[in-house]
Amino acid sequence: MMLGLVPLGLAFGVLVTQSGFAWYWAPVLSTVIYAGSMEFVALGLITAGTGLVTGAVTAVVVNFRHIFYGLTHPRVHGWAGLYTVYSLTDETYAALAAKENVSERVVAISHLLCQAAWVIPGIIGALVGSALPADLTGIDFVMPALFASLATEAYRASGTPRMVVLALAATALASWLVPAYALILALSVYALVALIPGTMGVRQPEPVIVVDHAPKEA
Repeated sequence: MMLGLVPLGLAFGVLVTQSGFAWYWAPVLSTVIYAGSMEFVALGLITAGTGLVTGAVTAVVVNFRHIFYGLTHPRVHGWAGLYTVYSLTDETYAALAAKENVSERVVAISHLLCQAAWVIPGIIGALVGSALPADLTGIDFVMPALFASLATEAYRASGTPRMVVLALAATALASWLVPAYALILALSVYALVALIPGTMGVRQPEPVIVVDHAPKEA
């Protein structure tokens, strides 16, 4: 779980300095926001000069899934509980939500280690990125590559092209109607339609047929 965060943290740190920011903005963004994909999105929004309203709506849409994460994530009390609410990510949820009888100490430490595995590589990546040429080709493709990878895995898990068609249709519609707010509109339409039961057509597991070969009593 932690090892998967290291290369992404490094890439984010490099992207911070390559986008024209000082190296220390990597730990600042990773501490204030600490939302993985939203950090990449925020970096793009800031460099593009996006307004606060657009940024806020985008943050809500991108991180909307965290509302559902909190419903089944192990509870932690006290100040540690406040920290786990702040530091809840896809990785910590996937690792802890399905486990039973996990102690509050283990939950809090897991959150802390995951954040360290993101923030520290981000600092290293930012320092390395500041020593690289300013026009490093291809580093700005890190975020699109990340989202393309996540989208591909989501498509494979669903087994249906509906989500891809919906995403393309929402993007095309938003770009045609309001180009300046295409991202917000496309994400909003996609999220609202995806909430409709049966819309995404997620592949259901095949039934398992058990054959009883035991002899029947007369």
